[in-house]
Amino acid sequence: MIDAKVLERHGVKPDEYERILAFMGREPNLTELGIFSVMWSEHCSYKSSRVHLRTLPTEGPQVLQGPGENAGAVDIGEGLAAVFKIESHNHPSFIEPYQGAATGVGGIIRDIFTMGARPIALLNSLRFGALDAPGTRRLLENVVAGIAGYGNSIGIPTVGGEIVFEPTYAGNPLVNVFCLGIAKQSDIIKGVASGVGNAVYYVGAKTGRDGIHGATMASAEFDDKSAEKRPAVQVGDPFMEKLLLEACLEVMQTDALIGIQDMGAAGLTCSTTEMGSRGGAGVEIDVSLVPQRETGMTPYEIMLSESQERMLLVAKQGREAEVERIFEKWDLHAVRIGHVTDDGLLRVKERGVVVAEIPNRALTDEAPEYHRPMSEPEYLREARQLDLDTLAAPSDQNATLLSILGSPTIASKKWIYRQYDHMVRTNTINLPGLGAGVVRIKGTDRALAMSVDGNGRYCYLDPRLGAMLAVAEAARNVACSGARPLAATNCLNFGNPERPGIMWQFAKAVEGIGEACRALDVPITGGNVSLYNETDGKAIYPTPTIGVVGLLEHADHVVSRRFQESGDAIVLLGEGRGELGGSEYLKVMHDLVRGVPPALDLDAERKLQALLVTLAGERLMRSAHDCSDGGLAVTVAECCFDTNGIGAELSIEGAGVSREVTMNTAAALFGESASRVIVSVVPEHVTTVLQRAAAAGVPARVIGQTGGSRLRIAVAGEIVIDQSADEAERVWATSIDKHFAHRVA
Repeated sequence: MIDAKVLERHGVKPDEYERILAFMGREPNLTELGIFSVMWSEHCSYKSSRVHLRTLPTEGPQVLQGPGENAGAVDIGEGLAAVFKIESHNHPSFIEPYQGAATGVGGIIRDIFTMGARPIALLNSLRFGALDAPGTRRLLENVVAGIAGYGNSIGIPTVGGEIVFEPTYAGNPLVNVFCLGIAKQSDIIKGVASGVGNAVYYVGAKTGRDGIHGATMASAEFDDKSAEKRPAVQVGDPFMEKLLLEACLEVMQTDALIGIQDMGAAGLTCSTTEMGSRGGAGVEIDVSLVPQRETGMTPYEIMLSESQERMLLVAKQGREAEVERIFEKWDLHAVRIGHVTDDGLLRVKERGVVVAEIPNRALTDEAPEYHRPMSEPEYLREARQLDLDTLAAPSDQNATLLSILGSPTIASKKWIYRQYDHMVRTNTINLPGLGAGVVRIKGTDRALAMSVDGNGRYCYLDPRLGAMLAVAEAARNVACSGARPLAATNCLNFGNPERPGIMWQFAKAVEGIGEACRALDVPITGGNVSLYNETDGKAIYPTPTIGVVGLLEHADHVVSRRFQESGDAIVLLGEGRGELGGSEYLKVMHDLVRGVPPALDLDAERKLQALLVTLAGERLMRSAHDCSDGGLAVTVAECCFDTNGIGAELSIEGAGVSREVTMNTAAALFGESASRVIVSVVPEHVTTVLQRAAAAGVPARVIGQTGGSRLRIAVAGEIVIDQSADEAERVWATSIDKHFAHRVA
């Protein structure tokens, strides 16, 4: 009988152990228990989330591959597919930030080229504690260095992303990484094992003891002993990955493969069982044949290792020598470690002796599925209360604007993205910091736009609405670039699902994502769930991160956030309602996270996004920037930055702010009402733009013009902001740099 402490160390609950006994018909040995523990971990099995994830929209005429494979794929025309996905590496990045972030990049890249696609772009969504808090700078420095070190070395540009600083993430940072690749639709390959007798090959780096029980670690809360888990973090080698990428893409061109899969979470265990389960087959391997870089490794260690840069593939009979020659060409060894069987079992041998034998379906399709108890958290009733009359009104709106522009969440992230090579492969059109990331599709006139967005404050105050707003913002950012949103991927970061309040947050967020994705026609093609993001019982804000990909029919029609010339009209698309709940203004000026997030009319959002695509396609707008964090004043200021000093003058009386709130100057300037975009338009196109907007059912009005060297904003006829554009940009551009002055010199 396996000891209760052994079960606890493996994260296996007593009732789950009873299920294991029923599947096996006997006591499992330690290797078998380890295999069950990683495959039934939250990280691999989604046992708390599957029941909710099934409600998401995953189909559409543009979807070529939805959830269930290594990555999703959508049709982008001319026989090509965009293959993309987002995943988390939160826990490893807290324990060992450089390698945790680096291997997160490596893992998501493998998910893309495993599908037969060449990766061409990376994004990341990062969240840390307050920038001036102890430990944050060390975490940020090393996470960014890890992302840069891996992406730069392998030659894939990081073209954008988002970074948020909030105390709730101090003990549990979030490192979510997105990758996009291009493939011919006919070349997409899946992670399946089939064909009795077909050879199972191990390719890539040798197996070591790094990463053992990484999936289990990612399915547990942190505490003061988390440093002891350091050996569970993998070590990456981007140069090995580059060889592996090229070799895999070449062998995929030969039609010699049945299937291929990355050895990611749960390593060899996950790849063998999932490939076998998808193909309705069994897989038999001998771990003594697995290349090892350490001596004396046990079958348990080999099966559970999460060493990086490894792949498992199934080759067609008679094509083995061809496969081996291609990997040899790239200085990699393809080692035959087993074969496909017809018994549906994962059979593990060591020098011919069976050391584990488990039904594949027991590890995958029959893994536990929980309908966790849910209840609305008690904090919500109070947190949603917001009486603006009790707050001191700012006496100087210029100072307020500078304070918000200088807050790390709003401030320029140039210190971070300048460490990334965003121009490698020469596909990048929109540079980081200028809006959605945009890369051209070589050999065509088209381009792809992508954005990752989320707002943990909104979701803390209303998970359903906050998640809807995240979908809308990601799709809106893509539309602002001129691209038509096609599909989405999600990374769902939450606390302990065994707490009813956390499970309620998760269920409501998924409900919101589903509603927004259906309304905006951006189906979910895959993603990742990261639970147990807690330290000492304190959970992060519920943080669904949404990645949206869109298509530009003409790459030269791309639009960025920057004003282009003086004398252009500034047009506000959409309407403001002076909503300050959950805003950056409340956080920076009053240290409050309270109220109700901005309302969202999904029909209005859809109309706005369609209009943006039309205006870009007809070259009727010179710039576009969505109003989100910081509100209208911050949005207009950001449009002035990186323009060599182009200022702006505008009045928002009756221009997107209802008369009831016009006198509330802070709400007018810094309210974060959704479905609004600032666009600049050459004077001769203004009438046409307003006509297009009226025809689309989108409120639109001219609120000012570009020019001069100052940012001047009037509310209700009174100038309340009169600020040098250069000074505002200096505050915005240097805020984060100041924290790293020793690195900037």
